[in-house]
Amino acid sequence: MNDVVVVDQVPDDVVQETLALIESAARVDGQSAVSEQGRLQLRGGRREGVTHCFVRSGGELVGYGQLEDTDPVEAPAGELVVHPAHRGKGYGRALGQALLDTSGRRLRVWAHGGHAAARHLAQVLGMTLFRELRQMRMRLAEGHTTTALGEPVLPEGVTVRTFVPGKDDAAWLAANAAAFAHHPEQGSLVQRDLDARKAEEWFDPAGFFLAVRRDEIVGFHWTKVHAREGLGEVYVLGVTPEAQGSGLGKALTTIGLRYLAVERGVPTAMLYVDADNGAAVGVYERLGFRTYEVDLMYRTEG
Repeated sequence: MNDVVVVDQVPDDVVQETLALIESAARVDGQSAVSEQGRLQLRGGRREGVTHCFVRSGGELVGYGQLEDTDPVEAPAGELVVHPAHRGKGYGRALGQALLDTSGRRLRVWAHGGHAAARHLAQVLGMTLFRELRQMRMRLAEGHTTTALGEPVLPEGVTVRTFVPGKDDAAWLAANAAAFAHHPEQGSLVQRDLDARKAEEWFDPAGFFLAVRRDEIVGFHWTKVHAREGLGEVYVLGVTPEAQGSGLGKALTTIGLRYLAVERGVPTAMLYVDADNGAAVGVYERLGFRTYEVDLMYRTEG
């Protein structure tokens, strides 16, 4: 019953079946157990280093897991989800064990939302907590936001414009890699990853701001609007090493939040930040953000 099938490429019909399972679980859980990156990798064809795990009962898909082994240093990262109607039957443990076996027992796994069942499964699998990712939110009101944030102050010689698809791709990928050299999940994005996001319905270059000095991208604030939820996201905010400490990050944050409040009219802004990044958490708290929920990552020892 709990046999898990492991593949490196998912047929189109199974992709749709799996996305429906993920959505069903998200409606019950309040957030998706599989990240945006995971969903893109599921439907993007075969990807080097990405493995998919499926478990069925009576022909029905009841659970899905994904393993990404692309980081040259860190252990492979996994995510898994079980359909709400089939929980408590051992499917989660079977998927977790399959991820452990496929990774050679070097595994990091996300528990999005930090739900008790996910924490328990991690403990059963012999994994320990080592990372906490906070989702922070703040209310946006057009008049209040533009007044409270103040005018953005850009460093000397820096101007801001919006992203031009096709023209700015390579330069942005290079700037992103530099800004997130310490953060492989974000810093390792390649053209295929950017193309997948540009193809999403939410993509809008008018909300993708680039800070430029002498035709070189030195910072960026890519916003994202979750229209159904009424949320505007600080999707990716980065500053290259040579521009850090100049106040550019705060200026870009202000520009993006003003855009979300004034141009898009969303009532709430959100962002993700590592709990141990005290400096960033402090900056966001001073802007008015407060912790809304947490995602937890567990890993095997050694």
